[in-house]
Amino acid sequence: MDESPGDEHLAFTKWAISKGIEINGVAPAHFPGRRLGMIAMKTIEEGEVMLTVPQSVMLSIDSIPSSFVDRFPEGTSIHGILAAYLTHGDAKSLKELDAWRSVWPSWQELEDSTPILWPAHLRRSNSAYEDDDNLSGPSLLPPSVSGLWNSFEKVPVGVDYDTRYQNMLAQEEKRLRRAWEQILTVFPDTEWKTFAYYWLIINSRSFYYISPGKGEPEDWNDAIAMVPYADYFNHEDNAACEVRFDHIDYTFTATRRYEKGEEVYMSYGAHSNDFLFVEYGFFLNTNASDSIYLDDIIFQDLSIPDKKDLVHNDSFGNFEVTTEGVGAGIEIAACLKYMSKRDFRIYIEGRSKRAFDAEKSAEIIRGWIGVYIRECEETVGIIGSMIDQLSGSRKLGRDKKWEKERLEMLRSRWGQIRGICEKAMEAVGRAQEVV
Repeated sequence: MDESPGDEHLAFTKWAISKGIEINGVAPAHFPGRRLGMIAMKTIEEGEVMLTVPQSVMLSIDSIPSSFVDRFPEGTSIHGILAAYLTHGDAKSLKELDAWRSVWPSWQELEDSTPILWPAHLRRSNSAYEDDDNLSGPSLLPPSVSGLWNSFEKVPVGVDYDTRYQNMLAQEEKRLRRAWEQILTVFPDTEWKTFAYYWLIINSRSFYYISPGKGEPEDWNDAIAMVPYADYFNHEDNAACEVRFDHIDYTFTATRRYEKGEEVYMSYGAHSNDFLFVEYGFFLNTNASDSIYLDDIIFQDLSIPDKKDLVHNDSFGNFEVTTEGVGAGIEIAACLKYMSKRDFRIYIEGRSKRAFDAEKSAEIIRGWIGVYIRECEETVGIIGSMIDQLSGSRKLGRDKKWEKERLEMLRSRWGQIRGICEKAMEAVGRAQEVV
């Protein structure tokens, strides 16, 4: 492994130390086939603090001059203001960040990994910003990302509900476009590519942050700040690294012993691979938090009164499936398929389980999961044909090589999704009761 990170990273390390960042036994390093990460430069004992970053060196809404922030109308996203500052802030102040900015990914690197920047035929989604010409053809992204399916047509939901982990690409694009529109009211000559670059840098490299003395922002995406040097840590679901922020410092503490040469990870949170893919441009080979959703499939099978019953019982939507099985909401929705309205009310209120039939519920749920498996088969077939077509070319240019790599990555992700479906299918019906 070539551990040398490059001169710009060594210069940034010196800058970080000069700014009061305390670095103990870790450093950036290259890892084969992956991005830059954090490596243990010595044996690090359990309980040892590896990195301390003071609030004073973070890029947050509180570190930007109030004269800059006050130029924006009330309700402008913090995320957007941070990106606007990196685009239009005082040149002298921004120069102080040059050592840090020099180690951020380039536009090309973002374009390579981030679905929101992919060509239209690869990133097709239900985004309101899609061009009409891009609304035909198959969707290659997972449904949680794209909000689209190849094997069936979605039906109108008829009920508004929060879907943080679904339709994720459309949600991300809406936030970016909204921030862009807000920034144009103050800086009408802003270049789209420059602003989008900084917005995406912040989106993929920020940490949780709330201004001292203030509550959570209305949009959880605005509880953010950039934390220099800490952004070298790559993600692992159950990383042996405790992360704490006390409004004075961010501290990163080893929760097990690390040997010299090991990569040191932190956890970005318990997120599915689809979320990691959209937000950060990667997904894990093994992810204990991975999941998919059956909302669009189940809605095909429910009447409006059925949906109202689920809303009334706080069981509507976000029907999650993991390798361990299905969520309680899916089990409740299945009961609607064979219980009378009277029996369903008695059952859901906990007065009697007489009408509950474990075998009927399991059969219905397996049918819903089976629809997802058919989607996997159809989409993997489409992706495979596209890969075969590219493989048949005698010589591939950079763009086509890149496209083939992205298609192979998508095929791998669909394989993971099928694996979730198959394991959930096995788990369904084992329990004889619905709690």
